[in-house]
Amino acid sequence: MVRIDKKATRLYVLDTNVLIHDPAALYQFDEHEVVIPMTVLEELDKHKNGIREIARTARQVSRTLSDLTANVDIDQIRDGIPIPRLNGSDGCLRLLCYNDLKPLDPLEESPDNRILAETCRLRDERPDASVVLVTKDINLRVKAAALGVPVEDYLTDRAFDDSDTMIDGARIYPDAGHDGSGLWDNLAVDVKVERQDHKVVYRLAGDIPREWHLGMLVSDSDNGASFEAIAREVGPKHAHLELLTNYRHGTSVWGVHAHDSRQNFTLNLLMDDDIDLVTIAGSAGTGKTFMTLAAAFQQTLDVKRFERIVFTRAPISMSEDIGFLPGTEEEKMSPWMGAFHDNMDNLLRDEHDGSSTWNQDATRQLLGSRVQIRAPGFMRGRTLNDTFLIIDEAQNFTPKQLKSLITRAGRNTKIVCLGNVGQIDTPYLTANTCGMAAVVQHFRDWPHAGHVTLKSVERSRLALAGEELL
Repeated sequence: MVRIDKKATRLYVLDTNVLIHDPAALYQFDEHEVVIPMTVLEELDKHKNGIREIARTARQVSRTLSDLTANVDIDQIRDGIPIPRLNGSDGCLRLLCYNDLKPLDPLEESPDNRILAETCRLRDERPDASVVLVTKDINLRVKAAALGVPVEDYLTDRAFDDSDTMIDGARIYPDAGHDGSGLWDNLAVDVKVERQDHKVVYRLAGDIPREWHLGMLVSDSDNGASFEAIAREVGPKHAHLELLTNYRHGTSVWGVHAHDSRQNFTLNLLMDDDIDLVTIAGSAGTGKTFMTLAAAFQQTLDVKRFERIVFTRAPISMSEDIGFLPGTEEEKMSPWMGAFHDNMDNLLRDEHDGSSTWNQDATRQLLGSRVQIRAPGFMRGRTLNDTFLIIDEAQNFTPKQLKSLITRAGRNTKIVCLGNVGQIDTPYLTANTCGMAAVVQHFRDWPHAGHVTLKSVERSRLALAGEELL
């Protein structure tokens, strides 16, 4: 897109979709001037009616603008409305209105083209400043580039930059020897091993790698690892690693065994009483839902740590919508719960004759009393106590929506977010702006959260070929 050498004075013209995407965008441009064209105000007015998320956001933006203009006079509106900031110089808000705006030839009359025309005129009127159009509309950015108008995408809400990737929650050292003996030589740290509350803890002293963070896996191999530990404490000069339980053989979770180091780490996170928030990323077939349901049943039906399991997901279709669905809330959500029913069938399948007890009425009645399928739209205002909450397809939620779900957690509640940032069906969300990315990044250094990105270990030849060839 068109970029320029920015001058000291900068005017950022915001498109409607930027304010809809982030209602706090007005406060994200430091001491520079933020310009809202009259066309944007008209579009916000059109979107404000209704109960959809876009209507609520439009009303929130309108209230913010109303608060900023409530105690200013005509001269301040003409010269610029102060935008207060906690640190640094205040910003400035300008409302752009032209009574004699001329359309850009040969473009047709449309809101996007009027915003372009308003930006071009403002640029001509302010040669002393850098006038930049900020929009998330790709087509508008292309048209602006064709007209030579400086334009940028709105990047403030990104959890990480394009040059980075979402953390995978694991650090593998393949050169480490048995029991991780070679690991300490590679890291050049002093190690002290202690047994604490039936757990083996490695206390490290020395220069700790900068990429280490709380709740991450430290292992000597992806497959057949002899040393696997979770980082409980991490500092520049010290770290505490706690050995993981081995769920590959013997010990299992509801009959489920791990096949590699990352799956074993996943089961440890799911069964850990000190971990309240687990985020599991990975492509289809890596066992995200399967292992999560197994851990949920183990802790609800056997250990009885939780009283119920609540399963929810974003009702976003990958193709055209099929229309309204009849029935109760659970019946309406049933078509979206294919992954839940498929994994239930596999978990309850008899290994000897291949039959599943999921089809038996007694099993359905038992699990139905403990498992609740809920639509995310009806979760606001609830407080979930003694609950194992599973949020599937978390990549299709916005950060604001996922925040609303996570803050439902009450006493003795564990939340598990499952997702694949490579399969996002929600418009305007990307791998670094979706709710899944935001949660992983913001909870990275919280001691009661853990994240892992699973690799493909059990996928059919057809599924692997489809991912590679299509």
